[in-house]
Amino acid sequence: MVTEHKEVARQCLEGAESGKMTFPQIVGALTASGFEGYLVDLRLNQASYYLPDGMGVELPTHVTNVAVAAAFNIEVVRTAIREAQALVPGYTYKGFCDKVKRAGCAGYLVSFPGRRVLYFGRTGETHTEYFPGTQSAVSP
Repeated sequence: MVTEHKEVARQCLEGAESGKMTFPQIVGALTASGFEGYLVDLRLNQASYYLPDGMGVELPTHVTNVAVAAAFNIEVVRTAIREAQALVPGYTYKGFCDKVKRAGCAGYLVSFPGRRVLYFGRTGETHTEYFPGTQSAVSP
């Protein structure tokens, strides 16, 4: 782990939270720095960025008063994702996090090699969102 990795992860998190970076820009910067993905834990307000060698970076995320709902509402999560992808007027990453927390999303895992994001609820429900332009894989 080098200082550069920590700085890139910090810049990407700050870029998301401030609205200065989009998801594709964040993916590009993290990939270029050698990361293979990251996990955002919406309950612990923490982001973990992973390198292929097993090393990583953990950073605190913004804190809100919104609790993660008990029930996972996939339709609300999908709507929030579509709004983020379209950068609808008024969209913010912090607002996105609050919206999906109210919909029972406890966190999400981003896989660069898998080109997908796995959103998960408190009791293990999941929704897989493939990166735009990626064909979804068929699970056996």
